[in-house]
Amino acid sequence: MREIKTVGEMYSFSRRAKIHSKKIGLVPTMGALHEGHLSLVAEAKKRSDIVVVSIFVNPIQFGENEDFSRYPRDLKRDKKLLQSMGVDALFLPQSREMYPEGFETLVEVKGLSEKLCGRSRPGHFSGVTTVVIKLFNILSPDCAFFGEKDYQQQAVIKQMVKDLNLPVEIAALPTVREYDGLALSSRNSYLTPEERKKAAMLYQTLTLAQDEIKKGERDARKIVSRAQSLLFSEPSIRLDYLQLVDPQSLEEVKKVKGRVVIALAASIGKTRLIDNLTINAD
Repeated sequence: MREIKTVGEMYSFSRRAKIHSKKIGLVPTMGALHEGHLSLVAEAKKRSDIVVVSIFVNPIQFGENEDFSRYPRDLKRDKKLLQSMGVDALFLPQSREMYPEGFETLVEVKGLSEKLCGRSRPGHFSGVTTVVIKLFNILSPDCAFFGEKDYQQQAVIKQMVKDLNLPVEIAALPTVREYDGLALSSRNSYLTPEERKKAAMLYQTLTLAQDEIKKGERDARKIVSRAQSLLFSEPSIRLDYLQLVDPQSLEEVKKVKGRVVIALAASIGKTRLIDNLTINAD
């Protein structure tokens, strides 16, 4: 596995691959890799000639008082995992090169970025889209792979790609979960053993809402109210939002019809977690 630390070297690597008609698959990450990330790598290997994984804890997607400084980092372990998966190149850009002195440009997807997590994390998604389009420009990937756990993120990136006519396919892959349903996340490492037990309630809340829909309930307010009651039974869990939204627009729905995303964000202790389920009510 080749390690690449500069934009210039990564640019040259990808251009040489293109000259030889190689299909590049990109898996953008912030490191602290888990089985969810590795499932993206496995799919990238199936669809690509060359797989590149980037590890970059992107400072501009973290808000004030968020967890940038303590975000989990374990590069040595990450490298071993990626080597075992047969990754072709690991891109490790430096913040000072990605955002040099005088950097003034942000890419923003209006509308989608302002809903759900966008309400409590203003500026987060412009940080995400800016770093992603920079990676796309540097690597020129044919396909980029994201997890559906971050449903809003992949929706925002798909919209950016569509709006800006970017020649890259966005592949969104299913959420990988632990034994009790908790969605895999690098931030799960923040949880104490007691908090980890309580975290399972997030998935239980989503499945409760899903079951209400399966039973025939179509009033979104009633579905949310019944599902929320489970989380409200645990005072240490602070709910940010629980909404039923349209899969494309992320607009909150009043009546469930067709495909709908049940989206949730909550904090347990100092750890904010997100999750979602998609169900077709028809």
